[in-house]
Amino acid sequence: MEKKKLVLIGNGMAGVRAIEEILKISKDIFDITIFGSEPHPNYNRILLSKVLQGDTNVSDITLNDWDWYEENDITLYTGETVTKIQTEKKVVVSDKGRIVPYDEVIVATGSVPFILPLPGADKEGVTAFRDIKDTDIMLEASKKYKKAAVIGGGLLGLEAARGLLNLGMDVTVIHIAPTLMERQLDETAGKLLQRELEKQGMKFLLEASTQEIYGEERVEGLKFQDGSQLEADLVVMAVGIKPNVELAKESGLTVNRGIVVNDYLQTNVPHVYSVGECAEHNGIPYGLVAPLYEQAKVLAHHICGKETAPYKGSVLSTQLKVSGVEVFSAGDFIEGDDKKALKIFDEQDGVYKKIVLNGNKIVGAVLFGDSKEGNRLFSMIKKGADISDTEKITILQPIGEEAGTSLVAAMSADEIICGCNGVSKGAIVQAIQEKGCTSVDEIKACTSASRSCGGCKPLVADVLQLTLGSEFDASAQKEAICGCTSLSRDEIVEGIKEKGLTHVREVMNVLGWETEEGCSKCRPALNYYLGMIHPKEYEDERESRFVNERMHANIQKDGTYSVVPRMYGGVTNAKDLRRIADVVEKYDIPLVKVTGGQRIDLLGVKKDDLPKVWEDLDMPSGFAYGKSLRTVKTCVGEQFCRFGTQDSIGLGIELEKKFEGLQTPHKVKMAVSACPRSCAESGFKDIGFIGIDGGWEIYVGGNGGTHVRSGDLLYKVKTDEEAMEITGAYLQYYRETANYLERTSAWIERVGLAHVQSVLDDKNMRKELNERMDEALSVYKDPWKEIIENEKTTKQLFQTVGMS
Repeated sequence: MEKKKLVLIGNGMAGVRAIEEILKISKDIFDITIFGSEPHPNYNRILLSKVLQGDTNVSDITLNDWDWYEENDITLYTGETVTKIQTEKKVVVSDKGRIVPYDEVIVATGSVPFILPLPGADKEGVTAFRDIKDTDIMLEASKKYKKAAVIGGGLLGLEAARGLLNLGMDVTVIHIAPTLMERQLDETAGKLLQRELEKQGMKFLLEASTQEIYGEERVEGLKFQDGSQLEADLVVMAVGIKPNVELAKESGLTVNRGIVVNDYLQTNVPHVYSVGECAEHNGIPYGLVAPLYEQAKVLAHHICGKETAPYKGSVLSTQLKVSGVEVFSAGDFIEGDDKKALKIFDEQDGVYKKIVLNGNKIVGAVLFGDSKEGNRLFSMIKKGADISDTEKITILQPIGEEAGTSLVAAMSADEIICGCNGVSKGAIVQAIQEKGCTSVDEIKACTSASRSCGGCKPLVADVLQLTLGSEFDASAQKEAICGCTSLSRDEIVEGIKEKGLTHVREVMNVLGWETEEGCSKCRPALNYYLGMIHPKEYEDERESRFVNERMHANIQKDGTYSVVPRMYGGVTNAKDLRRIADVVEKYDIPLVKVTGGQRIDLLGVKKDDLPKVWEDLDMPSGFAYGKSLRTVKTCVGEQFCRFGTQDSIGLGIELEKKFEGLQTPHKVKMAVSACPRSCAESGFKDIGFIGIDGGWEIYVGGNGGTHVRSGDLLYKVKTDEEAMEITGAYLQYYRETANYLERTSAWIERVGLAHVQSVLDDKNMRKELNERMDEALSVYKDPWKEIIENEKTTKQLFQTVGMS
């Protein structure tokens, strides 16, 4: 049967969740195309604050990576916005002129941040906090400027303020209301939150109305209606969001505040659905993730022709940590008229709890400082539970603690454990009993519990322990490499060595993988571990690599590719420059750029031109796409610089040639500076060398990304030979002990600098590590030369990755 054409407009959490639900029902109904305005795959917007705070990076919050789309035969257009739905012709049109027909279309355009129409709101340094681009603007500003103002004391504003505090900025939050988070917290809880955040260094201007943002081209400060002013180099507007409905209006859909939908998420136009923050159901557009996921499930069943209960709206709840402080609210939490409140307030420990009753029913709740009872209260509010036979004060007391039982033991099967994904205790118990789940990671893969914010992981673990009883294995609650297995990195490596495993599929079969094909997280990891353990015997599985590594180029948001040839130590010559210029002209490459790693990047290469571009360049690949040595950045050194004390270019070239093509758990960058002025920024690289009188200082574990980390001094050495020996042993030990996709900065913090030094201090161990390093390097061949040598191999490779 021919598949129907399904187009999803919007690559965000709600829309892609609907696609996930559709794929669960059947992969054979639809030929799926997705348009996303951002140049990224689907990511968890909830965790952007963690990226801003430096706790994680963008790759860590990605929900569905590039390979997921490819595995599910989904056509994805990133950096491309649909501008028109021609409902009579049943086609969508993008801003790039692309026309795609559909049988069914889902509009999931999300929301846009509300920007106050203030004079000066268009100045440089004024931003919202809604997506990765906004986060990048704030991260860059924090490197140059010190004073930040956040307009909005709601959840988003406070998360932005906390992140900017982490980045070392002086932060003031401006809020028009008298208390913080007034939509989620009552007055008492709002004031408690303010007090806690002030202890952390946050400043507040409450009941303040901004009149103007002043400055020349860049913001310099804010003026308020009472005449006062506040200096600021960065202004973040976090005053709310509004449904993104412009496309819907242009396309003839009924729009109120959001796109009006019925109980099955259908719009007024046949074959057009809407889901997420842009949709309005019974007069309400929802902005929290749990209702959007409920909508997605109903939509998926209906669009696949499956019977399903209609969506009847959602009772809203918020349970989270704001800057480390636990807060929860649900339902109608403001007392008055017929609603009465019951409160517990422990001022000394900063714990406040309130339930609001309408007769004998709980209609709302607020918890501050201790939110353990949140899920139970939320369940009671949703069910409209009658508490007439319950002693009211016991509702706010920790259930079961005095009796020696856990909180989850007292919860009923229909009570929600994971609010973000709507997963009940009963669903988790069912996964344990019927599907054999024994760890939090397996529960996450099976039910999606803890997949979003992760705040419910302790409760999921409690349900596991309660259900499994004596069979519960606390050691199994380790971090598995993905949802396909319960095994950790160390267990997999040990299994490969012990059982002599030599192929990805063999590892999966012998070590008991849950899924036959694995996934885009475990296959690249297994491919790396096998190559690391058996460098000479193992034949690299290209189909198990990430897309960029298979293509030997970085995919760009418009679908073209970026090609970076190797330039050892950043040094080039007339012959190579002439060759690059010829290729640029021949293939009409639109942009040539010098990278931060002192190389030349050819951007905008068409997919079909990639093999011919590499053949004409006839230069080694710079592995700009690889989990390998990327670059060795150098300064000009003692030969040219009057301050230089060492030959930085010479050592840089020797390092790059020695470790070229080495496969590592994550990308590795090096730099060599000829003197302590460190013009090559050696202190912020995975391995950095700084010339001193009589030798080199070697720094390790540096990182200049979102989580900035200065390198640690590993050793001082006298000669280039010693520097090479130490580097080889250090890199090999990293290769053998790091988790796949673990940067050296995270690895060195996990294992400890002193531990690494103790390993390298052992001369015999250092020698053995270098011997294994040399063995790994002995099998390297430039990937594109291998492909170009054999035309048949080339065609097979391109068929594998879907190239014509």
